[in-house]
Amino acid sequence: MYGEAWHGTSDDGGRARVRSIPGIGRPPWLLPLVLIALGVIVDLLIPSSLLVGSLFAAPMAAAALWTGRGTVLTGAVATALVLLLVVWANVLSVVEGVLRVTAMSAVSALAVAVHHALHHSELRLASVRRVAEAVQLAVLPVPPSRIGDLRFAVRYEAAQVNALIGGDMYGVQRTPHGVRMLVGDVRGKGLDAVAVVTVVFGAFREAAETEPDLGSVADRIEHSLVRERGQRGGAGRLEGFVTAVLAEVPAGAPGTLRIVNRGHPPPLLLPADGASPRLLEPDSYALPLGLGDLAVGGGHAEPVPFPPGSLLLLYTDGLTEARNAAGAFYDPVARLRGRRFTGPGALLDALVEDVGAYTGGGTDDDMAMLAVMREPATPPAAR
Repeated sequence: MYGEAWHGTSDDGGRARVRSIPGIGRPPWLLPLVLIALGVIVDLLIPSSLLVGSLFAAPMAAAALWTGRGTVLTGAVATALVLLLVVWANVLSVVEGVLRVTAMSAVSALAVAVHHALHHSELRLASVRRVAEAVQLAVLPVPPSRIGDLRFAVRYEAAQVNALIGGDMYGVQRTPHGVRMLVGDVRGKGLDAVAVVTVVFGAFREAAETEPDLGSVADRIEHSLVRERGQRGGAGRLEGFVTAVLAEVPAGAPGTLRIVNRGHPPPLLLPADGASPRLLEPDSYALPLGLGDLAVGGGHAEPVPFPPGSLLLLYTDGLTEARNAAGAFYDPVARLRGRRFTGPGALLDALVEDVGAYTGGGTDDDMAMLAVMREPATPPAAR
């Protein structure tokens, strides 16, 4: 979920701590040393009257990339080199030499201050991340990895670095009627979206236990959204709507899938033999949840076989709306055609990696995915 990578020791160590820069990637940790070497070479090649300035970049690079100890060391080395170059040139007055060494010292001190500010900002950001992650997990608990012969995996990839709370959701519920799943996307972001997620997820868990029909589960969620919106009113009014897809593996027919789609991207069924994935389109699309009486009902699809070894992928539009440099949308059917996966986790890992490669590492929308695999049939001898 995080868009920033760290390598090396903490600030009490001396090794490099390298940030990943969005759109550029992770710069080489030797960059400050390279800048020092280039600065010395440039200063040796240019006239003495232009001495020193090219070394200023090294301490600032260390402040952005290295630990505090590394930043101090880089500043000290750069200042010492300036002093040596001034003495070696022997063409500057004492005042000019002192001014150049003092300027380098000031830049080094500024680099240490910049690193200190960055470090404290990172500590505050880490605290915010922990709180946001706790909220996210409280609202969307991680589904079980296995229910009967079904294996599950989920991923939530935030589009914005450090933005952990969004409007995408997933849920898995074991009920007397079978195993029921939900993936949805709330219009909007932040705390307002979280409020909608809590209503939808709570209604899903309650309705999934009691409603014998999957379409009735969707209708109950719709009624909960409309009711909550009416009760809040005013400044606390619950805004927005939710696109959602519900899936079910019935208790009496474990080899069957039932789908109800409320304005959401259709699920993908991947055969065990690696054949072309199949989009599970509804007979007719229904309006998203939360749009009032107009959205009640509809969105059903005919039951489809769910043979052993096959994979079901439910996802939000962050997957299909990811674009490459030419502006072309990501097509999961084409990208997954002919590929086979050992389990739901392997499928989602491959998708996250492939989307990152396709887009160059950045997306415009959050991406939530839920994958379920029906265990392949085990031969009697193996059992």
